[in-house]
Amino acid sequence: MTAAAILGKKIGMSRWFMADGTNIPVTVIEAGPCVVTQVKTAATDGYAAVQLAFDDAKARTSKQPVMGHDAKAGSDPKRLHRELRLDTDKDAEGFTLGQSVTVSALEGIKFVDVTGTSKGKGFQGTMVRWNFKGLCASHGTERKHRSPGSIGGGGADRGRGPKIKKGKKMSGHMGDERVTVRSLDVVSIDAEKNLLVVKGAVPGASNGYLFIRTPTRLYKRKARIQAGK
Repeated sequence: MTAAAILGKKIGMSRWFMADGTNIPVTVIEAGPCVVTQVKTAATDGYAAVQLAFDDAKARTSKQPVMGHDAKAGSDPKRLHRELRLDTDKDAEGFTLGQSVTVSALEGIKFVDVTGTSKGKGFQGTMVRWNFKGLCASHGTERKHRSPGSIGGGGADRGRGPKIKKGKKMSGHMGDERVTVRSLDVVSIDAEKNLLVVKGAVPGASNGYLFIRTPTRLYKRKARIQAGK
């Protein structure tokens, strides 16, 4: 399956009624249209890829390098630029500078991977951030019920020095991270309105930017469905 991708914006969630009367939760996405602002090949850049741009930006809020870059593709400055890595230069031959990519590029694809930025939750303790259970509520525990417990164990490993190990689960900033939800079902595609409807939730809040592409890997059951078996 040839890789296909598009940029979009999350509109919100709704319900979708199936033919048998059941309804499922869906996310409505404004997918494209996007502009191809750069085509990379192994000869010029060392690898094959295509860069997509989405969402018009005012010239007064754009930077000169971005304006010049998009102008080469005959496009007004765009707000979002993302790159789709391709396997070979032959895959890049189907793209030209300034080409418009619409949601129709996903026609026939039954599952997609959606990447976005998760909602920021601010500074959180370990119980919220990592689902720690906290300390006991009995046996003399006093004002320490939501404490993470000991954090210095293993801090003196040979070669590491007397400090906490990297990656220790502690309090800190939660959310606002790049998250990918894999293999979401494509429920509907509306090419006229540039709308893509997928089953389930996608990362981020409404009006957040998304990167939608063909799935990188599928479970056996979904792979058979995609292959039409």
